[in-house]
Amino acid sequence: MNKKERLVAAIENGTVIDHIPAEKTHQVASLLGLFDTRNQVTIGINFVSNKVGRKGIIKVSNRFFTDDEISRLSVVAPNVILNIIRDYDVIEKKTVETPDELVGIVKCNNPVCVTNNEPMPTVFHVVDKEHGIISCHYCDKEQDISKVEVISEK
Repeated sequence: MNKKERLVAAIENGTVIDHIPAEKTHQVASLLGLFDTRNQVTIGINFVSNKVGRKGIIKVSNRFFTDDEISRLSVVAPNVILNIIRDYDVIEKKTVETPDELVGIVKCNNPVCVTNNEPMPTVFHVVDKEHGIISCHYCDKEQDISKVEVISEK
């Protein structure tokens, strides 16, 4: 497919987040603060994808995401593809992967965990990336990454 045949307009500079599971597209945009940005944002949902069935795609002009934002993104939608665009060309393509450690990104599901009772950042070790199992550094409770609450940035 050439650049003129795209379903969503090309951007000159910025980031394209591709292969988002369709049902996670709104959550990804919200997590990255895209509803409050002044940058031009294009959000597409329910595009046909051989990789994930139905996918979402988000294009953000003149915005490049930090490692922390990408780590947060990995909790909600691991394995999405980030395309870095400069002068309408993809100069870098990276698959978002869950890091080995999540610091201050998700809330512990254990109500008696010290992180839920003291003002301190959470720390989770990723025990099993394939099945999305994380373990709290403080209380050792194993949790399913898809069932934890992402801590909103302050």
